[in-house]
Amino acid sequence: MTTTGRIQTLRASERPATAWLNGGGVTREVAGFPAGAALDGFEWRVSLADVAAAGPFSPFPGIDRVITLVEGPGMVLTVDGAEHRIDAPYRPFAFPGDASTDCRLLAGPVVDFNVMTRRGRVTAEVALVTAPASADVPPGGSVLVVCLAGSTTIDASTDASVDTATGTATATATATADATDDATDLARYDAALLRHPGPLRLRPDGVTAVITFRPAA
Repeated sequence: MTTTGRIQTLRASERPATAWLNGGGVTREVAGFPAGAALDGFEWRVSLADVAAAGPFSPFPGIDRVITLVEGPGMVLTVDGAEHRIDAPYRPFAFPGDASTDCRLLAGPVVDFNVMTRRGRVTAEVALVTAPASADVPPGGSVLVVCLAGSTTIDASTDASVDTATGTATATATATADATDDATDLARYDAALLRHPGPLRLRPDGVTAVITFRPAA
């Protein structure tokens, strides 16, 4: 982990894997708040999971979840008795963590991207960007940028516009290709945590997730 200016970089190579108790996979936490909080104490948590076998999801009472397929042929989630086919990559699917949820793999292991927020405390907006975009940290909130495919560059000296109505990543018409001293490069599964106000430009070469966290109203 390194911090440069307004950008805290979280490298995938420094991320430990935690095996599931049922042996069905492993989870790598990308970031969470408060930092180091246990599963019963976080306000938000983002992770990547290697799912090797079918089975039930652990319940998370009071937690809202968004799951996104990033590798593999996909899965079927049965949430409170309703089946949802998750077989298209980079399409977020939201569901309550306290629902009874079971996972069936379609044709082998998958990797999924998970965003969890404590209901009534924090909300999360998940955007998947593939073109130059900008992001801004909302008041009292934070933004997590995660490169899910290819690479991406975050430029703190941005001149790109921000969608002030939502505060989320917004595509721009043009973006300079020149790197600056304030630029941070992310490889696949690297992440950057942004907590200081001010717009930043994103230049993805692939698919990048931009998660905007806000205090719940």
